[in-house]
Amino acid sequence: MNAPLDLALQPATNSQLIAELQSVGLRLADPGAGAPSRRGGAGPTDHKAVTIDGHTVMIPVHTAGSWSSPYVAQAPQADGTSRIVRDGVELAVVSFPRQPRFYKLQTADGIPYAKIATLHGADVLATTVLQTCIRYESRRKTCQFCAIGQSLAAGRTIARKTPQQLAEVARAAVELDGVKHMVMTTGTPNATDRGAQILCESAAGVKAAVDLPIQGQCEPPDDDAWFTRMRDAGIDSLGMHLEAVTPEVRARIMPGKAGVPLERYFDAFEAAVAVFGRGQVSTYILAGLGDTRQAILDTSRRLVEMGVYPFVVPFVPVTGTPLEDHPAPDAAFMRGVLEPLAGMLAAGGMRSGEIKAGCGRCGACSTLSTYEKRPA
Repeated sequence: MNAPLDLALQPATNSQLIAELQSVGLRLADPGAGAPSRRGGAGPTDHKAVTIDGHTVMIPVHTAGSWSSPYVAQAPQADGTSRIVRDGVELAVVSFPRQPRFYKLQTADGIPYAKIATLHGADVLATTVLQTCIRYESRRKTCQFCAIGQSLAAGRTIARKTPQQLAEVARAAVELDGVKHMVMTTGTPNATDRGAQILCESAAGVKAAVDLPIQGQCEPPDDDAWFTRMRDAGIDSLGMHLEAVTPEVRARIMPGKAGVPLERYFDAFEAAVAVFGRGQVSTYILAGLGDTRQAILDTSRRLVEMGVYPFVVPFVPVTGTPLEDHPAPDAAFMRGVLEPLAGMLAAGGMRSGEIKAGCGRCGACSTLSTYEKRPA
């Protein structure tokens, strides 16, 4: 059980409130406020973007935990702001990023732009270029937290986004909504390039249409030559996501993906840093799946020494997945990881703001960047 916050919370401690909200979620008095929240699909999902003290974060709003959260966002006022209250006491004034203008458009063949790419955080365009995965249909192989097939089954997206479609939407998002960078992730299509080819084709299409920094995300391909190919296609930074950091947790939580051993990830990280540069390769680590605080920090230290940015986020259970009832880590656990991690990053000369594109630069799914900004 999370300890209650000090109800005399001041703006200087909003990072504490954000950490609490990312752990226990938020109830919305007006679910339709701002840009639409996301259900299903690749993460962050079952979340809504909320801006607190100028920092836009993704907060769970559709999870089982959020439905009983003690934190409530009241209906927006005339100026678009909302009050977050707990037990009748106001804790913060927040706002919700508006619905993007590009969501109102559709392609020449009638596909809504929002089915091709969506707004994450405040200024990030995100897409899953291939909304299928070789492991998703098998309960013996699927990642237990994954909801990549949910939005496809519900008709909220399409299975394969073409380079032409992505280029069209990216150009509109930049021109109409001021999008600053783009995330391209993919389901794993095979056991060889593991999505690198699809990312190359997609990035090349977008870069031919608009000058937009792109992060590509895939599992480590079988051939390190793909890193140069991805960079040459227009990918500016690369994410290869561990999710869990110990073999036992990986085998239990993602039995198929665990078939790519940790040492292959570390070999791939080394090769990718040589191509993209220090701080331009990152990995997502989901705290709360079973890895200890020390295991996450030990792995993070190794990653930072290699020049890889460990983007540690709190695990959020997604409705309809095998882990829908798995608890999220509490704010104290996250603080115990993120505070020393920020120190490692500072010592290693890496900052989220220097990443050219991607989840680490956005920072909306974690409070890590707020710890980076604190004085030593």
